[in-house]
Amino acid sequence: MRMCIAVLIFGLGSLPLAARADVKPSAICSEGMVLQQKSKANIWGTASKGEGVSVTFRDKTVETKADEAGNWVVAVDSGTAGGPFPLTIKGNNTIAYKGVLVGEVWICSGQSNMEANVGSYIKCDDMPYASSAPHNSMLRTFNVKKNPQTTPQSETSGNWIEADPKTVSNFTAVGYFFGRNLQENLKVPVGLIHTSWGGTRIETWMSESALAPYEKADPKAKAGNPNGASQLYNGMIAPILNYQVKGAIWYQGESNAGNAYKYRSMHPGMVENWRADFKNPDLAFYFVQLAPFGNTPKAPGASNWAELREAQTMTLKLKGTGMAVITDFGSEYDIHPTPKRPVGERLALAARAQTYGEKIVYSGPMYKSFKVAGNTAIISFDHVDGGILGKEMVPTIERKNKDGMVVAAAYRVKEGSSNAPLLGFTVCGKDKVFHNAKAEIVGSTVVVSCEAVAEPIAVRYGWANHPICNLFNREGLPASPFRTDEFPVTTQPKK
Repeated sequence: MRMCIAVLIFGLGSLPLAARADVKPSAICSEGMVLQQKSKANIWGTASKGEGVSVTFRDKTVETKADEAGNWVVAVDSGTAGGPFPLTIKGNNTIAYKGVLVGEVWICSGQSNMEANVGSYIKCDDMPYASSAPHNSMLRTFNVKKNPQTTPQSETSGNWIEADPKTVSNFTAVGYFFGRNLQENLKVPVGLIHTSWGGTRIETWMSESALAPYEKADPKAKAGNPNGASQLYNGMIAPILNYQVKGAIWYQGESNAGNAYKYRSMHPGMVENWRADFKNPDLAFYFVQLAPFGNTPKAPGASNWAELREAQTMTLKLKGTGMAVITDFGSEYDIHPTPKRPVGERLALAARAQTYGEKIVYSGPMYKSFKVAGNTAIISFDHVDGGILGKEMVPTIERKNKDGMVVAAAYRVKEGSSNAPLLGFTVCGKDKVFHNAKAEIVGSTVVVSCEAVAEPIAVRYGWANHPICNLFNREGLPASPFRTDEFPVTTQPKK
């Protein structure tokens, strides 16, 4: 009996201890990451249940234990901008990073015009950026894995990449030029978290609760649909919600043009959704107004793209928002206009002025007020700054049919032009029939008239899918399309 017991005890003593899982940080909390400066920056991941985990950064150590599900999170003091710094994570194992930066962190999201990377544009803005971009270790991106899901996910995959001629082709083009402009002017590291997908609607980027006022949840929905309600929020936003960010840039709307009226509330609703879920009510949010696209109209008419642009401007009522207008970079035949540098740089102007407090001009003229004087309408604007002017718009890249006739073109501002007749204004009388109008600059206002309209009641500017409009401020930023009326629009629900 004693022999048996002894053997049994010996046998138990020789069994290995239960296997313990290695501490594993989230993919975004990885080598080369950029942490938001002057914040409590979360580092998180998984380990064995109850396992002690410590994170050391900038000579300070924070400790925690993994919860019942094996999840852990610590908040480190990021401190002021700089780096690279070491960061060490210890649990059952040790992970040591050497190249963590501290600076400004921004999300880059939307559909194809945000997804398009620098490599997509062999001659982006007439310059081969993919091969000539300078090495910049202070500008980095994390590309979130495409992952449509029906329930919120806690993890993604990917790695941080620093900008250099070999890697910059993998950067979102708009994000790259936005981030580069910030980095050069703020003189701090910039991290971009890129999470976008071409052809997607805004509904897929909102949480289920945020969508509740608009849509009924489909209990039978299957994962894998990039336009499924909340699916990209679940798979491509939820996994990064722990990460501290300064703000987001957003280029989306083309896929929602058919429901532009609904976008009036959904767009600001998404902003508020993200602010709540990132636990950051001050999350900055800057977006791109849709570029001109499709055939240029010969006469005034309805336009769902104009209605979508109007819906976008309504988001500006929220604090901490801004809009990059790009009416000067339209293309009749390409929904993805090639110039991406000015798009990113105009977003950066908005961020530098409104988020970082630089005293710079960041917006073109925005409609302010309307009054009638006899047979003319007088339009006043905000953001006129040094004054307003008309710039000449000329076709550049042209597309011809089989007979050699030009059937479509891309329009750009003629360099050096500063006194061109104004284009893009229409006016109507009591019959509500709009006519192309004559528009003249008088001081900082625009006076609009038309021989066919004796008593004007409303003016529109740039009201078309592809408007040719050319009002700018003297700092070179285009005016946003607008209308002074509140007539029913085509995408408005019928009562």
